[in-house]
Amino acid sequence: LDDEDTFKILIATDIHLGYLEKDAVRGNDTFNTFDEILKCAKQNQVDFILLGGDLFHENKPSRRCLHSCISLLRKYCMGDTPILFDVLSDQAVNFSNSKFPWVNYQDENLNISIPVFSVHGNHDDPTGADGLCALDLLSSAGLVNHFGRSQSVERIEISPVLLQKGSTKLALYGIGSIPDERLYRMFVNNQVTMLRPKEDQDQWFNVFTIHQNRSKHGATNYIPEQFLDDFLDLVVWGHEHECLINPSRNEQRLFYVTQPGSSVATSLSPGEAVKKHIGLLRVKGRKMNLQKIPLHTVRQFFIQDLVLSEHPDLFNPDMPKVNQRVEAFCQEKVEAMIEEAERDRLGNPLTPEKPLIRLRVDYSGGFEAFNATRFSQKFVEQVANPKDVVHFIRQKEYKAKVKEDVDFGQLLSHSSTEGLRVEDLVKEYFQTAEKTVQLSLLTEQGMGKAVQEYVDKEEKDAIEELIRYQLEKTQRHLQQRGVLTEEEIDQEVQRRGYSPPADRSTDRGRD
Repeated sequence: LDDEDTFKILIATDIHLGYLEKDAVRGNDTFNTFDEILKCAKQNQVDFILLGGDLFHENKPSRRCLHSCISLLRKYCMGDTPILFDVLSDQAVNFSNSKFPWVNYQDENLNISIPVFSVHGNHDDPTGADGLCALDLLSSAGLVNHFGRSQSVERIEISPVLLQKGSTKLALYGIGSIPDERLYRMFVNNQVTMLRPKEDQDQWFNVFTIHQNRSKHGATNYIPEQFLDDFLDLVVWGHEHECLINPSRNEQRLFYVTQPGSSVATSLSPGEAVKKHIGLLRVKGRKMNLQKIPLHTVRQFFIQDLVLSEHPDLFNPDMPKVNQRVEAFCQEKVEAMIEEAERDRLGNPLTPEKPLIRLRVDYSGGFEAFNATRFSQKFVEQVANPKDVVHFIRQKEYKAKVKEDVDFGQLLSHSSTEGLRVEDLVKEYFQTAEKTVQLSLLTEQGMGKAVQEYVDKEEKDAIEELIRYQLEKTQRHLQQRGVLTEEEIDQEVQRRGYSPPADRSTDRGRD
């Protein structure tokens, strides 16, 4: 029951404002759904909103995107409704990166009715010399409380935002997106500490918000749940887009994990096809209840797999006109999904008319692919993605071959299909390049991160800043060592390795 001792918290993550905002059909999808999320918070009279990262899709959101976001936050989160909980922790520690280190609703110049607490994600993470992100703009405007920023790459101390409503005490922990491999290593080396209240530790309900890979993507490219402290009660896991919002119990650490998933499909993959929800979390004392709320403004997405070799009675690579048979069969499959979408949309006027449709065709076994673009154009008036309705795949792993002459352009051409990151391409290039073009003053890691920021985050000065940093660092070192001759300088530079500035260590990660 809702009473003076019960926290009501709306939970959402990975809203990706601005995704495909220039698309004629899908351009307003993220803004419409964010409007629905905030409206839901107001209708349910929540105490605050908790966001799990990636509020923005682009690291530098467009003017239109920022304008829409600010307008919606002002519309739904400002007003005279009293705030019924108190902040007990040292806010100068919780919001140490802000010029206004206190929760926004306690600012005498602002009238906040629904506070928003958010960590940053891998899309809207801090970049540049000043280490700022889009959330910092909203924080300075008094619209969002940006918490969970780590101050050091050597050690992370997570200090909770301590909240109290009536007799219920809630400790809100958070950590913004950090490269998974680095955070994994820090957990292994016991360099991550979650601070706890000094008094009445057993009376606090502990919520932890994290934005990292939950599913395994390589040996250390994820964060295992067992790394997290066992005193936690609920983990809100951002970054993963599949909606698994019903709390699941970790039997080793005995806490619960909720994965709200994204509120927009940013890739046409099976995980995105799961119905999108947000959560209404109620906490009273040490007990909780999570009510999942379906989102009605999300564009429908249907996906199916078709393995041609599993239909020998219909298709055979040696059949005459087998391509026409396959194309006709695919058309039937797509039309069936469109009809299913129309039935599913009945009675829900908020759902966009045109659905997202994806048919993945495995043409292994001697079959040939037909023209996917021409095929998709048949449905231009019926679907929201008329350029890529069908996608051909083969059950064959691509094996990269190391060549003597590395074609960097060729490496780039494979990046989208293999999921390679820009820094991976830089590393691979220099690992296979001749000694004459190897780096000496700079490092592969530093150059990779700088190029990644330049490409993914549009940080135009990233490479220049890296070079300036490395040059100044090298000059200081050589002066301290008393190195004077060119030969000594060359030897010292080759002997000593350098790393990029700590505050520039970023990673794109997954969507």
